[in-house]
Amino acid sequence: MKTSHDLVSAAKAQITEVSTEKAAATCSNADVVIDVREPAEYAAGHLKGAISLPRGVLEFKITHLPEIKGADTGIVLYCQSSGRAALAAQSLAALGYTNVISIAGGYDAWLEAGMPIVGANDGIYFD
Repeated sequence: MKTSHDLVSAAKAQITEVSTEKAAATCSNADVVIDVREPAEYAAGHLKGAISLPRGVLEFKITHLPEIKGADTGIVLYCQSSGRAALAAQSLAALGYTNVISIAGGYDAWLEAGMPIVGANDGIYFD
């Protein structure tokens, strides 16, 4: 029987991850940055300009985002530590998206690097 760690490891072997050092530039160049954490996590703080689209509904709602223009839309994903984002990136690739990047280490690594965050009043929820 596989564990969640096994699933995340397998996903990470198939996706593109960017280091925290390169994440800010990657986010700036992306068409959309998506926080796949739960709404309460997003409300506690998130990357500036990130849209809240929880992992549990991502595949169902991704096409409804105005930023999504097609398969080559530049998408950056992150979660708390990068596991959910890796699974989300794998799912989006399976749907046909070709330009999906996950932030290695997720929000925790972003904070540890001293990168800026914003609170709930500055974000966009999509549910």
